Amino acid sequence: MTLLLAGAFEVGYALSVGGSHGFTVLRWSAVAVVFFLLTLWALSLALRTIEVSIGYAVWAGIGAVGAALLGPVFFNETLTLAKAGWLAVIITGVITLKLADRTPSHVPTDG
Repeated sequence: MTLLLAGAFEVGYALSVGGSHGFTVLRWSAVAVVFFLLTLWALSLALRTIEVSIGYAVWAGIGAVGAALLGPVFFNETLTLAKAGWLAVIITGVITLKLADRTPSHVPTDG
């Protein structure tokens, strides 16, 4: 759950950086700094129990997909069929990566 929260904060950071226009708009810049600190805080908490390689990949994937999906809503960006297809690849990869990280609850032994 903490990793999902970190991903949500990452989406907020990406969108607010976009709105800051290179940190020239004070309000958006301040929001970006807050989201930046929140995403790092939540990610650091999540990495206490998740391997860095998995946690970072999932966090970055959530951020990328969230920003790509919400960019058209907030910034009049386009979401083409090709972009949507590649986002589906990212989502599939993130889910598969997280599922591959699961430790089996029961490992059969030779008996």
